[in-house]
Amino acid sequence: MRDFIPDAIYYEEKAKDYELGKELLEKYKNMPQYIIENHNNIEEMRKKENKEFPKMKRNLIIGIRKTHKFVPNNKISNYLVPYTSSGCTAMCLYCYLVCNYNKCAYLRIFVNREEMLEKIIKTTNESEEELVFEIGSNSDLILENSITGNLKWTIENFKNAKKGYLTFPTKFDMVDDILDIDGKDKIIIRMSVNPKEIIQKVEMGTSQLDKRVEAINKLKKAGYKVGILIAPVIFVENWKELYRELLIYLKDNLSDKVKKDLFFEVIFMTYSYIHRKINEEAFPSAINLYDEKLMTGRGKGKYTYKQEERKKGEDYIKDLINEFFPDNKIVYFS
Repeated sequence: MRDFIPDAIYYEEKAKDYELGKELLEKYKNMPQYIIENHNNIEEMRKKENKEFPKMKRNLIIGIRKTHKFVPNNKISNYLVPYTSSGCTAMCLYCYLVCNYNKCAYLRIFVNREEMLEKIIKTTNESEEELVFEIGSNSDLILENSITGNLKWTIENFKNAKKGYLTFPTKFDMVDDILDIDGKDKIIIRMSVNPKEIIQKVEMGTSQLDKRVEAINKLKKAGYKVGILIAPVIFVENWKELYRELLIYLKDNLSDKVKKDLFFEVIFMTYSYIHRKINEEAFPSAINLYDEKLMTGRGKGKYTYKQEERKKGEDYIKDLINEFFPDNKIVYFS
């Protein structure tokens, strides 16, 4: 994934009007390129069968983001902000960006980055309080940066804001490009982690645990504010042993500098009927994440862990964190 070479480029014609659009089309000029009317409704993708899902992930979509609505958030940030990408090249079996009408978890790059960042800066400058903007809820910006350089550009330009912070999670370790730049004091990076076995079997195409931990150590040493996101917690057969091993690994391998003011977030897996159907056809030999004994329906075709099982999981993970990181804060469970 470090050197993602797409099989084909699908782009909106107006993307050529933007500097980044021109750069990307030139970068991939030797790849097949197809003009589309709307990045959010690609008829060719909608007609493909579920078994073709991995192949669709090999395409890159280039468009213009039309929606710029900030959604209030009461967790790690004040607002969830639509930003420079949506989707990903990895294939996590639980990915919440998977949808049923056009398999839209493939990577879409939005080239109108200037107007998106301008709105964030204007909003934070006009606010009486210190605001935090979550810019990575729809994609992985470390991964995207390896293709576009957008994250480096964002950090270097957000330093001009009078106040405020940007934050995002990541499952990737390609951080060298953002270590030696200005503006790091305004950025909060949260490394998403899971046990090694779950990463290998469920988070396909992402960085391995040791690489993620190395990356968070690098980021902290470089001057970033950092956190650990244990997500999603998945009740596989031997989950208790796996998550204990994870916390022991973090204790032994995170740097003292990271552990000094590290914070934790914990999110439990939400699954769906759509995930089940796509995974059955696209990844027939993959682990089955649906467990009818532990899960219950929620909303339209979604599954969550039953309340009593979820409570056991919360208590267990909380006890693990308190055992191995007694001086560090748990920001929230979700």
